[in-house]
Amino acid sequence: MFDIASVGHFAIDSIFLPVKPAPYVILGGSVAYVSLLARRLDSRVAVVSKVGGDFPNAYLWWLGQEGVDLSGVVRVENAQTTRFDLKYVPDFSDRTLQLRSKADGITVEDLPASMKARVLHVAPIAGEVTLEVVEELKKRAEVLSLDPQGLVRNFDAAGNVTYGSLEPAKILELTNIYKSSAAEIQAATGLSDIPSAVKAVHDYGAEIVIVTLGMKGALLSVDGANYEVPAFPSEKLVDPTGAGDAFIGGLLAEYVKGEDLLWCACAGSAAASLVVEAVGPTFSGGKEEIYRRGRLLYEKGIK
Repeated sequence: MFDIASVGHFAIDSIFLPVKPAPYVILGGSVAYVSLLARRLDSRVAVVSKVGGDFPNAYLWWLGQEGVDLSGVVRVENAQTTRFDLKYVPDFSDRTLQLRSKADGITVEDLPASMKARVLHVAPIAGEVTLEVVEELKKRAEVLSLDPQGLVRNFDAAGNVTYGSLEPAKILELTNIYKSSAAEIQAATGLSDIPSAVKAVHDYGAEIVIVTLGMKGALLSVDGANYEVPAFPSEKLVDPTGAGDAFIGGLLAEYVKGEDLLWCACAGSAAASLVVEAVGPTFSGGKEEIYRRGRLLYEKGIK
């Protein structure tokens, strides 16, 4: 029994930052950020993923050294790993995303037979998870958490990304905790008004809805109330990749301990602030720094 098990593709990301002409090539994928961050907060974590023969063994070693259980990672030697190019504009206010290759989809047969978790976090990045897989995961967890970004992304022949509707929308009926960006919840629900989109996700059955808002923090909706979770002011902004994944990783790590949900959100915001200060999931701060930043937010109060 794990605290948190994340399901989705690992990726190899080429991150183009404004200050450097050549890209950083580094481990990517929501499951990487969520699991590594949750480990910093002492959660027992596992990942279910599928990679190609080109996935570096060094990444697996790194994750294993951090304490991430990788028994659910399937390597297909004659296939490719999911790869993305991420290019940021100078002020980091926007980025372009391009799919370079895509790993095989995750099937029910890929799920370890004995794997169960208090929270199963479904985090596809390129349509690799089906309704059938989510239905099976629902049976194995106390709580199902969903980040639908990979289910609302459409890719043209060149790998350019646009947003479409969530397919299938029935996945929302299985979801207890929902997290996405503003653009993604608008695509998932077909509603451009964020409060209406949040209500629509609640109407499907999600008890907790989180919308990440970049530098503005996040919106947390629970029990009929909406809260504005402020972003913690980072010491420096190096790479925004994975900030939303770090947020949900921090929130879930505290949630499984039974902590107050507003505190969980503050821990998530603190975790996000730490991730953006380094390239990729290579953040250097530990539990003490996440808690220090989280307490500063929590003590100010969330409206």
